[in-house]
Amino acid sequence: MPYYVEINKLAGNEDIELPRKMSELASGFDLYAAVTEDVVLEPGKRCLIPTGLALAMPAGLEAQIRPRSGLAYKHGITCLNTPGTIDADYRGEIKVLLINLGDDPFTIVRNERIAQMVFQEVPQVELKQVEVLSETVRGSGGFGHTGRK
Repeated sequence: MPYYVEINKLAGNEDIELPRKMSELASGFDLYAAVTEDVVLEPGKRCLIPTGLALAMPAGLEAQIRPRSGLAYKHGITCLNTPGTIDADYRGEIKVLLINLGDDPFTIVRNERIAQMVFQEVPQVELKQVEVLSETVRGSGGFGHTGRK
């Protein structure tokens, strides 16, 4: 059963591409930059890039904003707070927080593919406070507790 997600191009962004999958079995929809002028992202710097789009999702869905592997591999451009979460009740413009981890400045131009958006189901969860948690073999072992192999 498909979910229906409404998408709105915000005023002044009629030329911006709608998100789309770049292959038949892709899980992510590519997002495009809606910058009004080129943005030069210097090494080590971050910038919030608008997409010119807003969504209305049904309850039970979220949209996750993730990096594009090609930009990350070729230029060191990735997303901060990955995956970024867009909640079903958010109606504002989708923006992508990019950072340049590469060695060279990177120029972002209008209608350039900058990230991907993946939709996920969100289970309804209720938290229940207890005095003691059930035990497991792992217990409280955290970061690196299994050693390097």
